[in-house]
Amino acid sequence: MKSSAFFISSSARNRMFDAYDAETLALLRETLELPGDVLLPDQLEACREQLSKTDYLFSTWGMPALTEEQIQMYFPNLKAVFYAAGSVQQFARPFLSCGVRVFSAWAANAIPVAEHTVAQIILSGKGMFRSARIYRKQGQAAAQQYSASFPGNYSEKVGILGAGMIGSRVLEMLRGYHLETLTFDPFASDEKLARLGTKRATLEEIFSQCQTISNHIANLPTTQGMLTYRHFSLMKSNATFINTGRGAQVVEADLIRALQEEPGRTALLDVTWPEPPAADSPLWCMENVVLTPHIAGSMGSEVARMGAYMADEYLRMEKGEPCLYEVSLGMLETMA
Repeated sequence: MKSSAFFISSSARNRMFDAYDAETLALLRETLELPGDVLLPDQLEACREQLSKTDYLFSTWGMPALTEEQIQMYFPNLKAVFYAAGSVQQFARPFLSCGVRVFSAWAANAIPVAEHTVAQIILSGKGMFRSARIYRKQGQAAAQQYSASFPGNYSEKVGILGAGMIGSRVLEMLRGYHLETLTFDPFASDEKLARLGTKRATLEEIFSQCQTISNHIANLPTTQGMLTYRHFSLMKSNATFINTGRGAQVVEADLIRALQEEPGRTALLDVTWPEPPAADSPLWCMENVVLTPHIAGSMGSEVARMGAYMADEYLRMEKGEPCLYEVSLGMLETMA
């Protein structure tokens, strides 16, 4: 007899079947009774009898934040939630408190973010982002003069803030280049950093010494507003700050001040706080800021990788094999 499962989302406008594509659906349905419709929160009461027999929930972006009372009422036999996306902070705790296992495709979502970041780091070493703008507005000579101030990517220092899933993958990928990496992460062990080929450093050391700095610190209440003028003012005159993590960790006014004081500095911001920036934010018109609309994570065909990861994780759980991407209450204290 097959186990019972549902897709669940907070909105009828969701990307469920971008994440769980035809191939993944077929794989799941070999062992699961899995309807093709997506369950919405306002349907819980009407489906109560059927939901009481549900073993698994599958979701992606838009997973509803149910209370413990709702979970106990509607899903008394639920074993696990499989989330084909990254952070589970906004919904996981009530499920975990009810004894329901939670799995996240954060490792799958880390892949495109790391690829995006490494590409930006390498291009930043040559001053590509600013030189392209200068070339268009001031001509080749001015652009070449600006680019000549950059060291390139041989034996230069790159700073990585946070050695979680994404930061670690960035560090692993950078080992293919002849670069020296410095890493800030109070939670990472010396053994882990050694394995990643990086050196532990303070924020001050990274911002003052590194040509490029990339933020991957977990977005937690304790990390919000932690990157301030004290750090940005230490940046080299042509250094680059990359943020594909979360905008709330940056004191925006302080970053703007440091960029205005030294226009040779560059900020590549895929995330801001608020997102998008306020209509009157200087970030929109500053020549040394490149804004992108939160595109570093999974997009297009990359979204299906997250569903495939969760299907594989479900099969490992069903077979009694060790799972790779389970989230615990303790992990929520330090992960994004």
